[in-house]
Amino acid sequence: MTGTGRGPRVLVATAVPAERDAVASGLSAGAGPASGAGRVDVLAVGVGPAAAAAGTAAALATAAAHGTPYGLVVSAGIGGGFPPDAPVGSLVVADAVTAADLGAETADGFLPVTELGFGRVTYEPPGTLVRELAAAAGAATGTVLTVSTVTGSAERAAGLRARHPRALAEAMEGFGVAEAAAVHGLPVCEVRAVSNPVGPRDRAAWRIGDALTALTGAFGKFAPVLESWNRHD
Repeated sequence: MTGTGRGPRVLVATAVPAERDAVASGLSAGAGPASGAGRVDVLAVGVGPAAAAAGTAAALATAAAHGTPYGLVVSAGIGGGFPPDAPVGSLVVADAVTAADLGAETADGFLPVTELGFGRVTYEPPGTLVRELAAAAGAATGTVLTVSTVTGSAERAAGLRARHPRALAEAMEGFGVAEAAAVHGLPVCEVRAVSNPVGPRDRAAWRIGDALTALTGAFGKFAPVLESWNRHD
């Protein structure tokens, strides 16, 4: 989709087609006569940080080569929420996108890659954009963790929360999307609709349909924010 909205061209990267379709449906519903949603492309880039980084980087490079570069990248989809702060069905807008398991296990516990002397583990989305998106959809704001292995025990959930006290959700793509955006010098943000609690794996308790519906509703409300957002605000 292309258009003449005032905001930047936006790439929304999801993991799977069901998330892509939920986002696109919301943007279509929220589009006004001159909506910035016409400047938003939604792409399913794959599951996990590596696939997300590769797919997002390819899309950004292709757009730049065609003379239609993006100005903002959004990682979006469903994810696990840390109870009680992010219950099933709620929305989280990240004010920090953090790789939770990028580092080394030691006898004294986990060390992030930054404490090993290289790399980075966190990207911070633009504060104005985070606040406006959260206000539009009634979302909570906090850290969204990127993991390569979904949490399946109370012990690991407690360990993640101890290392990241502001964590509200976990997913598998945000940091990969952020790494690709950084290569192109672009800001990134992340939005998650909570489908399940972070902790013991209980598929019967997952509410994927409800989370996808919440994602659609959120992006319907995000359309005017994306239309008017200015990177230099």
